[in-house]
Amino acid sequence: MVAYVVDGDCREVFDPAVGAGAFFRAVKQIAKEAGRSIRLHGTEIDPAALEQAVHNELSAVDLAGVQIRDFVLNPPSGPLPAIVANPPYIRHHRLGSEVKAKLRTFAVKLIGRPLDGRAGIHVYFLLRALQLLKREGRLAFIMSADTCEGVFAPTLWNWITRSYCLDAILTFAPEASPFPGVDTNAIVFMIRNAKPASHFLWAKCNAARCDGFKQWALAGFKGRSSEVLTIYRRSVAEGLATGFSREPGTIDANAPRLGDFAKVLRGIATGFNEFFFLTRSQAASLRIPNEFLIPAVGRTRDVAGEEISSKTLDALDAAGRPTLLFSPDGRDLDAFPKAVREYLRYGEEIGLPKRPLIASRQPWYKMETRQPPPFLFAYLGRRNARFIRNRAGILPLTGFLCVYPRSNEPEFVDRLGEALRHPDTIANLRLVGKSYGQGCIKVEPRALERLPLASAVTMESEIETFSYALPLEFIGSETPEPALLVRERHGKRYVARQKSGGRRKKRAAN
Repeated sequence: MVAYVVDGDCREVFDPAVGAGAFFRAVKQIAKEAGRSIRLHGTEIDPAALEQAVHNELSAVDLAGVQIRDFVLNPPSGPLPAIVANPPYIRHHRLGSEVKAKLRTFAVKLIGRPLDGRAGIHVYFLLRALQLLKREGRLAFIMSADTCEGVFAPTLWNWITRSYCLDAILTFAPEASPFPGVDTNAIVFMIRNAKPASHFLWAKCNAARCDGFKQWALAGFKGRSSEVLTIYRRSVAEGLATGFSREPGTIDANAPRLGDFAKVLRGIATGFNEFFFLTRSQAASLRIPNEFLIPAVGRTRDVAGEEISSKTLDALDAAGRPTLLFSPDGRDLDAFPKAVREYLRYGEEIGLPKRPLIASRQPWYKMETRQPPPFLFAYLGRRNARFIRNRAGILPLTGFLCVYPRSNEPEFVDRLGEALRHPDTIANLRLVGKSYGQGCIKVEPRALERLPLASAVTMESEIETFSYALPLEFIGSETPEPALLVRERHGKRYVARQKSGGRRKKRAAN
């Protein structure tokens, strides 16, 4: 990273988050190899971190150019010719409301619109560094993959690639992670304050503790792929569409998507599982009537395979795992049976009405509702992300996503299940999910709806010929009306609503 930013005759490097001084030590090494002097400057918010830098053999002279200040909210003067950083990874829910408001204002002034509130502080470090970067200056940041996978990413990267020149991006195979054992997928971004280019170089490091990337950067990004470094030349437009953390050309724009055939919602958020998610013995000892108890699963590891059946629940009950969702409705507290009233009053005594999620409910104990989804998706896993057929009719908590096919026809549901279980569909999860360390993938509901399905299976089953215009309000209330189907055949489109007894009435459609 330092080799990239000091290309040419650069004599000064700035680190906005000096910490223990890793980049300062790298600058000194590169300067020694190049036979020239490079000044060190930077900022750090924590003086104790600089003490660690001293222990790491940086002298008082090395650290003399470091200011104790908040780089984002109290930035130094610019412009800066070369910036290199591993910014702090502080996620949005650890930022106070006052800080969030200031960050929002900063983004609006710089890029003309706010970023989604889920952007972490590392994203704003990048924005501030770009703002301070000297014309023709260079910047190298190592950040988490969510920088280009989060909901804020399109706004962020459309602005960056319109305003700056994206030279190169380096990603890492799981076995080559620069932070082994840390649950993050790291990416290095190398950007110049120059006229935007239509193409950039994208590389993947395939081996740990090698200097292939350094040599590539020192050579001005000249060279071909090798065993340790896989290199592609990509268009910026394709990179924005595919995602900068993903390999090029991996998304087929014409592939059928899960959202064409199903709606995805998150599982039920109780706000406090210890109170609302009960074992059978707990429910029995509390004397909770069955009308307020719904079969449920909470953890992905409680479902080992690709199907949930009554035997699955029996095994969990035998193991003492919770399998019952306590689901009060919105009636007045005094209208509940005595046992339920007593348990809800206990919840008030332990402060549940003041908990963040629960406090937003009226009344606080009214549980979210869902119809049991035909499929569950275990959305956060290392190598076991999968779709699960829900044959037990349970409700999932937030460890799962709910997948509701847009038709209840058994044949349609079965064929969709085939497509979801196909290895090609599972492999495509990496195209829409957020990537973390050691191959972990997390897929949010809207992203899962963009999942490309295995084309071979959808073509064999003909489910790609159907588009369902089914309102999905039923998911939180009642069973749906039969689906309206649209089929293309011989260049004409037909609609058909399923009638009782399996008969369909067809008519031409515009």
